[in-house]
Amino acid sequence: MKRILLYLALFAFITSCSSDKGNLHITGEIKGFSQGKLYIQRVYDTVLKPIQVVKFDGDSKFETYINIEEPEVLYLFLDRGVSNSLDNNVAFFAEEGKLKITSDVNNFIAKAEITGNKNQELLNEYNKVIADYNRKNLEFMEQRLKADIRKNTKQSDSLRKLEDGMTFRKYLYTINFCLKNSDAEVSPYLAVANIYDAKPQYLDSIHNSLSEKVLNSKYGKVLTEYLKDIKSVN
Repeated sequence: MKRILLYLALFAFITSCSSDKGNLHITGEIKGFSQGKLYIQRVYDTVLKPIQVVKFDGDSKFETYINIEEPEVLYLFLDRGVSNSLDNNVAFFAEEGKLKITSDVNNFIAKAEITGNKNQELLNEYNKVIADYNRKNLEFMEQRLKADIRKNTKQSDSLRKLEDGMTFRKYLYTINFCLKNSDAEVSPYLAVANIYDAKPQYLDSIHNSLSEKVLNSKYGKVLTEYLKDIKSVN
């Protein structure tokens, strides 16, 4: 995963955080959150660094502008000022236009709703399906652990096969999703972020299906370079 982050960072660009209004207008509300900061972050050399800070002072609603040169994934970090909770970071697809973000301070990730552009809508669709796969996989894992405690080897092996099958289905769904949406920048992003360890021929199929516009995008270039790298090793 670290190598993938390095590839993503390779094509990161620096955006000016001036007081001028940018080409991406973000509005939203974090219910129950009226004191603190919301950081908009980008990956630099595998590390998330803020490019914009939204301060909350008595109002849970917010509005800000940032400059975006091309579609890319950014991250929201909610600084509650108390602890570094695991429920603090939300990824979203940023591109020129408008974006609306709503969530809740008590369940920042699970209740996050982000709308406003094609790539984000596709990412929402993808995440919803993957969440179902993850939920089912977690159920199988919990049942397998209980079977291990009971030393029921037969049941444990059967549940492990179900887990493996669910992982395979997640990969297959991701591959088909990328192929289906080859004219959207979310496609190469999901390929390098979620199935980078898939067989090269599957990544090749995704790469070959991409439109010229997407091939020349940030994540299209990342996928191109990544494929060159793994092919040179194998």
